[in-house]
Amino acid sequence: MLSLRFAERDLQAAELRTHATEHELNQARALLHRYDQPKSDQGWEISAPVNGRILRVMQGSEAAVAAGAPVVEVGDPSGLEVIVDVLTTDAVSIRPEPPVEITRWGSPRELEGRVRLVEPPAFTKVSALGAEEQRVWVVIDITSPQKNLATLGGGYRVDAQIIVHEIPMTTLIPTSALFRRGDSWATFVVNEGIGQERLVSVAQRSDQTAAISDGVRPGERVVLYPPSALSDGASIRKR
Repeated sequence: MLSLRFAERDLQAAELRTHATEHELNQARALLHRYDQPKSDQGWEISAPVNGRILRVMQGSEAAVAAGAPVVEVGDPSGLEVIVDVLTTDAVSIRPEPPVEITRWGSPRELEGRVRLVEPPAFTKVSALGAEEQRVWVVIDITSPQKNLATLGGGYRVDAQIIVHEIPMTTLIPTSALFRRGDSWATFVVNEGIGQERLVSVAQRSDQTAAISDGVRPGERVVLYPPSALSDGASIRKR
């Protein structure tokens, strides 16, 4: 029985090798058919499988190219998409198809988009400070008219602001103005040169901005990066 099993596995391996050889034979025949076509003074004509523009030339000068090697990269600039990496802690808050504001892409005009896909697997990326972060790729479709992004191309740098929360009638302060006071959040509000410590209710918080639902009124000034020595009622001078 053992010899029979070995023989069956050898037969399966031989069949797979036969299949692979037939595939290589078909490729060789297709290549010979290409060379059988009439040749111009510049060489053989190569046709692209799709319509579009040449985005990148793989081989910039004359050289021998192996069969199947890429020669040029062809794409349709009107079908551009934006791919950004987002912290996984932020990605879990992205609801289906949230709106996106695309800025700093080379034009003062903002572009609009919508998230199409948050890829399931995450990856590790080292930040500028040397810390390892878990991030995930987010794919964004551009919804602005094509005429507004005529100068945008592949591989360009952009900033994408994904809107995950909309809170009407709220007060925004820098996150750097917040500090912990027990189990609550607090901040120092400057009133006529005097610092007043206030407990605040934080509705949502990001790395840079916090939405305050109670404790701070619009127009009030807060202290950024308050030192631990600062106390309620201390005199504060603007720098």
